[in-house]
Amino acid sequence: MVWWPVGASLFASNVGSGHFIGLAGSGAASGIAATAYEWNGMFCVLVLAWLFLPIYIAAGVTTMPEYLQKRFGGKRIQMFLAILYLFIYIFTKISVDMYAGALFIQQALHWDLYIAVVGLLAITAVYTVAGGLAAVIYTDALQTLIMLIGAVTLMVFSFVEVGGLEGLQTKYFDAIPSTRKENSSCGLPREDAFHIFRDPVTSDLPWPGVLVGMTIPSLWYWCTDQVIVQRSLAAKNLSHAKGGSLMTSYLKILPLFMMVMPGMISRILFPDLVACADAEICQKICGNPSGCSDIAYPKLVIELLPVGLRGLMMSVMIAALMSSLTSIFNSASTIFTMDLWKHIRPRCSEWELMIVGRVFVLLLTVVSILWIPLVQAGQGGQLFIYIQSISSYLQPPVAIVFILGCFWKRANEKGAFWGLVIGLLLGILRLVLDFIYPVPQCDETDLRPGVVKYMHYLYFSMVLAAISMVTVLVVSMATEPPSKEMISRLTWFTRGDLPVKKDLAVSPSPDAAKGVCEAERPALQIDISIATENSSNDNKCTTNAKGNSKLMTIFLWLCGMEHREENTENVAATKSEPLPVASLEEEPLVKHVLNVNLLLCVCAGVFLWAYFA
Repeated sequence: MVWWPVGASLFASNVGSGHFIGLAGSGAASGIAATAYEWNGMFCVLVLAWLFLPIYIAAGVTTMPEYLQKRFGGKRIQMFLAILYLFIYIFTKISVDMYAGALFIQQALHWDLYIAVVGLLAITAVYTVAGGLAAVIYTDALQTLIMLIGAVTLMVFSFVEVGGLEGLQTKYFDAIPSTRKENSSCGLPREDAFHIFRDPVTSDLPWPGVLVGMTIPSLWYWCTDQVIVQRSLAAKNLSHAKGGSLMTSYLKILPLFMMVMPGMISRILFPDLVACADAEICQKICGNPSGCSDIAYPKLVIELLPVGLRGLMMSVMIAALMSSLTSIFNSASTIFTMDLWKHIRPRCSEWELMIVGRVFVLLLTVVSILWIPLVQAGQGGQLFIYIQSISSYLQPPVAIVFILGCFWKRANEKGAFWGLVIGLLLGILRLVLDFIYPVPQCDETDLRPGVVKYMHYLYFSMVLAAISMVTVLVVSMATEPPSKEMISRLTWFTRGDLPVKKDLAVSPSPDAAKGVCEAERPALQIDISIATENSSNDNKCTTNAKGNSKLMTIFLWLCGMEHREENTENVAATKSEPLPVASLEEEPLVKHVLNVNLLLCVCAGVFLWAYFA
């Protein structure tokens, strides 16, 4: 892939329905502070391309658990992380995007929430099941364009309605619901609504947590998450990967103006609905007694835009949902088939991997739908805060292990494993406490334990990262150092080493050795026409196409596994050729242009932080 579809895919994979609903909702509830997550990502996506990606390319990996398996050896870290990643996808990505997209459809068409979920999943399944990563990346590029056009259109209409940025800054503080309890702060806009840096003790987003605690899960997401890294590794070479990251970084400037501020404008236009302060009224409006700020964006679309543009925005939300879900389904299937299933059945065929990957996507979907009620109950009125709090509990230990694994040669398997285990046990404990003791409503007494009440989730992220780092450092220094094979071409300082000869014979069996190139391909990217050749080589999992019933033929077509006898010779020729691997080499001129753009992008990010701080 060249740089622009990679950049568009990175942005579209990141900005799903949860962003539209969540960022606008946080803007309506508390102002522009949630933008810090987006502008933090501006820097982290550049860290991916300039620091982490050269290591991954040199290591020749396709999944992140696979990298840790090569770096530390053994199977327990790889298996542990593969399972953790799948849980993170369910808790913070799939169920959240389903809920956010369905909330939009529910507000627009007045459908039942779960009917909306099923309808959206049916649309998504049509091309998720039929296509692989290449299809996902090119549809992402188109959907990014649709998303930008629709969101910018709504932004223009919104600002015209309130009289521009000056009108927003003046009228936002008057956006108070008509029904609220006197002598309380319920329903009042925050005084620091137009500041990103807020009080370190009493605010909803303390500035030390924003600078440090927010960066740790952000590094996990942008530099080690399978969904993001998989797209970057699909680039033609390192230069194109860097170009894609720069494009994404520039696009990350837009969410403040496309999502957060329109959410604030929605509160100005519909204060009794979006800013409702009474639990009973909120329950009637949106079904959530904690607050209805999450309906800010859908309400703006439905009430403000004319009929034709309303349809455009509907397509934007569906495109965003499909983009995000297809990316996650593809990556989750890759992790399950390559990191878990191939350990259980190391001699399985490509045919079996494809079936298992697609059945797993269906199971993942069912579990995510069942989790949606917990998303509704646990969001505390703000979907975006729900996402970020769970990320702060689960992701810091993984981020620390990756950072130390990539940039500290002495880190070993025992240190990484115990750092993950101790960090994640603490994170899960805090996560459970958050579900047991939810945030009280505005006029209720806070009876939560002190560790939940006084330790903000961003501060907890910092503590969790520090504990995990100390554990990895101490255990690694107290045990034997890693072997040369576990360092060569697997860290920043050894990425240029010559390949160790031992690596050439890693495959445990002749069948595995023969399929090395195939095994490195993501599960949903596997060319199933390879099964045609396997069928002629005594593969018991496949049958002759001539003997198939019509029902079987339809089933194979639905799974993308129809036999193509006329292309057998071409397939055999293709299979013998090695898959293209992204190169670390860069042309000097292109490298200088990219570095200059890096400097400009960083300066733009620093200026925005300083201006809105």
